[in-house]
Amino acid sequence: MAENEGQPEQRPQRPQDDERSDRRGFISATTLAVGGMACGYGMLFYCGGRYLYPANGGAVSHQFVCTVDQLRVGEAMPFTLPSGAKVVIARQAEEDTAESFIALSSVCPHLGCQVHWEAVNDRFFCPCHNGAFDASGAPIEGPPQKANQHLTRFPLLVQDNLLMIAVPMGSVEIAEAEEQG
Repeated sequence: MAENEGQPEQRPQRPQDDERSDRRGFISATTLAVGGMACGYGMLFYCGGRYLYPANGGAVSHQFVCTVDQLRVGEAMPFTLPSGAKVVIARQAEEDTAESFIALSSVCPHLGCQVHWEAVNDRFFCPCHNGAFDASGAPIEGPPQKANQHLTRFPLLVQDNLLMIAVPMGSVEIAEAEEQG
C-alpha cells in the first residue's frame, strides 16, 4: 500500500462517450429500420390481400334485364352492368324461374377476350385461342380447360315476370356518380 500512497487510485477505464453514443445510435437506427419495414410490409400485405381477395357479400342491387318472355330457350343476349362489365344472359329452360336463366361474364378468364354464345353447339366460345365453355360456364376446350378457368357467374332473380341481375351496390354507386359528374 505504501507504493500507491501518492498516486491516484486507478479505476477500470470506461468506454468513451462517443463510443457509447455510436452504439446507442446504431441500435436505435436498427430498431427503427426493422420497425418501419415491419409496418411497411404489413401495410403492403394488407392492401394486397384486400385487392387479391375482396370481401364477398355486401349489399346488392337488382338491375332490370328484360321480361322473361323476351328471351326464348336457347337464346342469349348481351348485357352491360353499371360497372361496365359485359355479361351474356342465356335462357336454358322453359320455366319462368331464375334457374332457367344463366348470366355469365362475356370475358374469357384466359386472356380477357370476348366470348359469345353458340346456340348450335350449346356452348360459349372464345375465338382468341379456341377456348370453349359449356352452358354453365365450365371450361371444355382450349387453354381455359387446361387451366380450369370458369366464366364468372352472376346471380339472377325473376320477380313478376321480370328478369333481374344482382350487382354489387358499389358498382351501381360508381356508375351513378359517373353519370352525374
